Amino acid sequence: MRKDVVVLGAGIVGVSIAVHLQKRGRSVLLVDRRKPGEETSFGNAGLIQREGVYPYGFPHDFGALLRYALNNTIDAHYHWAAIPKLAPFLWQYWMHSRPAQHKAIARMYAPLIERSVTEHMALAEESGSTHLIRPTGWMKVFRDEKSRDEQFKDAEEVKRDFGVNFDALDTRAVAEREPHLKVETKGGIHWTDPASVSDPHMLTMGYVGLFERLGGELASGDARTLEETPTGWRIQTEKGPVDADTVVIALGAWADVVTTKLGYDLPLAVKRGYHMHYKPEGNAVLNRPTLDFDRGYFLAPMSKGVRLTTGAEFANRDAPKTPVQLQRAEPIARDFFPLGERVDPEPWMGMRPCTPDMMPIIGPAPKHKNLWFGFGHAHHGLTLGPVTGRLLAEMITGETPVVDPKPYRAERF
Repeated sequence: MRKDVVVLGAGIVGVSIAVHLQKRGRSVLLVDRRKPGEETSFGNAGLIQREGVYPYGFPHDFGALLRYALNNTIDAHYHWAAIPKLAPFLWQYWMHSRPAQHKAIARMYAPLIERSVTEHMALAEESGSTHLIRPTGWMKVFRDEKSRDEQFKDAEEVKRDFGVNFDALDTRAVAEREPHLKVETKGGIHWTDPASVSDPHMLTMGYVGLFERLGGELASGDARTLEETPTGWRIQTEKGPVDADTVVIALGAWADVVTTKLGYDLPLAVKRGYHMHYKPEGNAVLNRPTLDFDRGYFLAPMSKGVRLTTGAEFANRDAPKTPVQLQRAEPIARDFFPLGERVDPEPWMGMRPCTPDMMPIIGPAPKHKNLWFGFGHAHHGLTLGPVTGRLLAEMITGETPVVDPKPYRAERF
């Protein structure tokens, strides 16, 4: 078999890249070891974060650092055994998260974020998946007046600098929008521009269906078998060896499996995360995804139930599951919203692929011809899948890119 392009990785990013290339007349094979959307894209808070121009940084206030050092929080957890390996990444991450650097990164990151909802809606309409995307925004609620006031100030800055809309809510307004919350909050922020997704896996599969209707093909294969040939690239798949002119690496947290073999030393790390679904008790309804800000967990209404998601776990990618953050969060979440019985037999775990400057790596591989990168989206894989797909497809086919790709190039490391 020969294809114009092989895309390695069938998460939301890889699927979106494959769709956009196939739409532009390329013959594309999408390769993964598993079925599409079953790794990191399967488990997230279901947000298309139009407001997320500031990627998630490393905290710089002493109180937060002390809390994390104690290793008993919901929003962060770490494995002691992983720290020596992670230390260089964490140091760079901390440096990039300093206020001036973080603000500069937000300016470079914003062009992608600004197009997140519109690019999703374009693919959703073409794929017949618009029913999965809801214009609900999402809400951040506070138990503490100090954190509320600080977040209000930050939200005003985001609105002023990037034109993102929000409603500042008092206690009554929070209760009106989410009447089944069991606690009396100190107020909240309702980001109104983002969208929420009722089933991220089904949305990914909707885009896969569009890809196949356009003539794209899927195959199971091991990305580690990728090799350069005199005429391009070759990979071994269930359908036999496949030759291609061009290859795109969109392997998320597993990108280094291929890039390291090819001679790249990119500063990639993984933030692991967990989720569990619950049936709501009685007639309780959660109208939109909601963050219990001062406790550090997230509740999102999904087709399967209310999904409880945790923050970041810093650990070796392939270490056994340690869902202690879910165990810490569940009793607090039950006091916050009437959660009933668990729906899932066990907690789900996923891997967020991260770079120390919090921006994805998108563009050509510096050392190889016709090799392209599209990974490192951290917490915003679902958010940025379609716009990444469009940007890379435009670069590969020689079109004028929808945004300037320079800030995301691999050479910055």
